[in-house]
Amino acid sequence: MITARGLLCCAWVAAIFVVAACLGGRSDTNTQSSADGEKGWCTLFNGTDLAGWKVFVPGRAQDDAADTSPFSASGGVLTCEGTPGGYIETKELYTNFELRLQWRFDPSKGAGNSGVLLRVVGPDMVWPKSIEAQLHSENAGDIWNIGEVPMKADPARTSGRRTTKASSCSEFPLGQWNSYRIVLDEGHLQLFVNDVLQNEASGCEVVPGRIGLQSEGSYIQFRDIRIKPITHAPGPAGTGKESTPALSPATSK
Repeated sequence: MITARGLLCCAWVAAIFVVAACLGGRSDTNTQSSADGEKGWCTLFNGTDLAGWKVFVPGRAQDDAADTSPFSASGGVLTCEGTPGGYIETKELYTNFELRLQWRFDPSKGAGNSGVLLRVVGPDMVWPKSIEAQLHSENAGDIWNIGEVPMKADPARTSGRRTTKASSCSEFPLGQWNSYRIVLDEGHLQLFVNDVLQNEASGCEVVPGRIGLQSEGSYIQFRDIRIKPITHAPGPAGTGKESTPALSPATSK
């Protein structure tokens, strides 16, 4: 026969198991995105401060740049005031990865400009050697080659350092959050704006580099900045990965 005392003990044991299950089901948002539940994603921006990043403002020492930084963090959002100009970049280096982030401009301040810098190498300067995924309003998805980075892009859409996006603007109206999905795998680059493949390049120089966000005269906000490293079996360095382009054949500039 089960006594009242026995029932009480069983209830306590059941409660303990429920609590343990709930605690065990918590995810670590620093190493895994809660948005898609996929493993392997690392958060680059923790939502509260600029840990893991460093600010560069031309003509200012590192400490001074931090004190007068156009970037600030609060409530899960990274805000850039647009001035002074410069950029914020990761302290860590990344070679092959999928990068995802969201951005928006303030409609009360009008259209804006910024960019995501990929594989930033060499000394910090106004235009560091890198590949830029453009964020200029209505031009997100353009590629800018900064510092003559070896790469190949569609010549029909390339003029000088710029390769324009393949399709019409896929950005949402000002004030709404947009998503950037950037895949840089060996020599192959793809830019997706709100899930639309807007640009592609091949033969990109394969080097470990920093990831940067530009302060380019406009107010802009970022959130949910995360990265998933892409790993490959050891092989010759710098050979690049030549994948079949999804847009159009990529040939040398």
